[in-house]
Amino acid sequence: MAAEKQVPAGGGGSSSGGSGGGRGAGGEENKENERPSAGSKANKEFGDSLSLEILQIIKESQQQHGLRHGDFQRYRYLLLVLMDAERAWSYAMQLKQEANTEPRKRFHLLSRLRKAVKHAEELERLCESNRVDAKTKLEAQAYTAYLSGMLRFEHQEWKAAIEAFNKCKTIYEKLASAFTEEQAVLYNQRVEEISPNIRYCAYNIGDQSAINELMQMRLRSGGTEGLLAEKLEALITQTRAKQAATMSEVEWRGRTVPVKIDKVRIFLLGLADNESAIAQAESEETKERLFESMLSECRDAIQAVREELKPDQKQRDYTLEGESGKVSNLQYLHSYLTYIKLSTAIKRNENMAKGLQKAVLQQQPEDDSKRSPRPQDLIRLYDIILQNLVELLQLPGLEEDRAFQKEIGLKTLVYKAYRCFFIAQSYVLVKKWSEALVLCDRVLKYAHEASSDAGAFKNSLRDLPDVQELITQVRSEKCSLQAAAILDTNDSHQTETSFQVKDNKPLVERFETFCLDPSLVTKQANLVHFPPGFQPIPCKPLFFDLALNHVAFPPLEDKLEQKTKSGLTGYIKGIFGFRS
Repeated sequence: MAAEKQVPAGGGGSSSGGSGGGRGAGGEENKENERPSAGSKANKEFGDSLSLEILQIIKESQQQHGLRHGDFQRYRYLLLVLMDAERAWSYAMQLKQEANTEPRKRFHLLSRLRKAVKHAEELERLCESNRVDAKTKLEAQAYTAYLSGMLRFEHQEWKAAIEAFNKCKTIYEKLASAFTEEQAVLYNQRVEEISPNIRYCAYNIGDQSAINELMQMRLRSGGTEGLLAEKLEALITQTRAKQAATMSEVEWRGRTVPVKIDKVRIFLLGLADNESAIAQAESEETKERLFESMLSECRDAIQAVREELKPDQKQRDYTLEGESGKVSNLQYLHSYLTYIKLSTAIKRNENMAKGLQKAVLQQQPEDDSKRSPRPQDLIRLYDIILQNLVELLQLPGLEEDRAFQKEIGLKTLVYKAYRCFFIAQSYVLVKKWSEALVLCDRVLKYAHEASSDAGAFKNSLRDLPDVQELITQVRSEKCSLQAAAILDTNDSHQTETSFQVKDNKPLVERFETFCLDPSLVTKQANLVHFPPGFQPIPCKPLFFDLALNHVAFPPLEDKLEQKTKSGLTGYIKGIFGFRS
């Protein structure tokens, strides 16, 4: 950091301590800048005229060197007279950011702005040469007027500042009308940047009508940048605070509650202006910034009410004495602010859904460098919207409000219908026609219920997506789905007859035949027959002795008789112990 701080002192010449080196370098730069205008010889050498795209160079340099992310310190290290002016200006902007916490740096901020004006005047003087074309001269004058106006603005010299800004605006408007459309966009952008500064100066001079124009500028642009941002925010807050002093109560759904918190008063006073600005926003980016700004202010107001609802007071103040079921005024005010926050979040998500819906239905990406929107993106948005509607039904103090409950119920049906429609679209992408057709029927069911029950709630539902348009779209979509399902069935049948076999042969039996069999990559792949079938095999032979019937055995009668006789006699002898 020490090295970085030494560079501006030498290069910019704003420090009295290293002034010798700074003057030497600056003198060399001035001499070098004056050489081209030294005579006819230089004119012949460099040509008849010189041109410098001052504003374009500034804008491109700012975007390429840190200002895209608000890094003024990175941007201020550049060379040459124009870049010296930009360097001093960017250093001043860096100091302005730091001056919010360190007020002493404001003196250094003014010093750097004066240095920027000095470099711009040097640039304008160099551009007075006959070799410089008229366009560059005008741009140099406008640039000097712009920096001079910012310096006077910081010094609160409103009259001198408005004169400088008006001169800058006039030059850029003339340049925008004289050149191409692409260049005119750049000039008109700078005119829009300084217009709030002009109106702010006019207000401080005495033009009281300028405050309304400043508020409209801020709301249309989603916020201002640069030197005016903090001053304009403070001015608008001050103006609303004066108006809030006269605001004592607010009425919502037939009940009037007092408003004693200043932050809540200021938010409620600006609510109509914020909603009007969102409706009139020219671009989706501006509208998104306005939504975020409004939600941020609403959250701050809710937090202020929560701080008043002390933990020990909540139970006591939740129900008023003698009125069972009716919440306290402070709790009802909290419910009202929560209703505003949830309703604004629903509108923001619905606005995002509209942009995605067109891209999804057309099947075209919004930007080649970005991912193409998918139905899942819309489904998520509608899930968030339905969750917000559930939270609305749970707000304290509205449990017995049947009209409110009915209104939220109808809104839920509408958003459920759109959610089902895009779920069906997600099934269409994967060619699940049956599921998509069932969901289309569910869409029609929700849509018809919402349409038939609307009745007296048509005024409160007019800002919702058109249900009748959805019904028409779904009916035509059903016809397309039915046709696609039939065509897909025919295509599958032709493919199966051409490339697939229907005999359910396992893979082992059809190695020589090519066919498309998706089941081979599943867990039920038909590879072989299992269990295998029975097959006949040779059994063990049985032997029968057929020759036995033809064998003649010798007679045994004589042996049988002897055995009979000797048997009895031997038995008797054996008993009595007589043995031969």
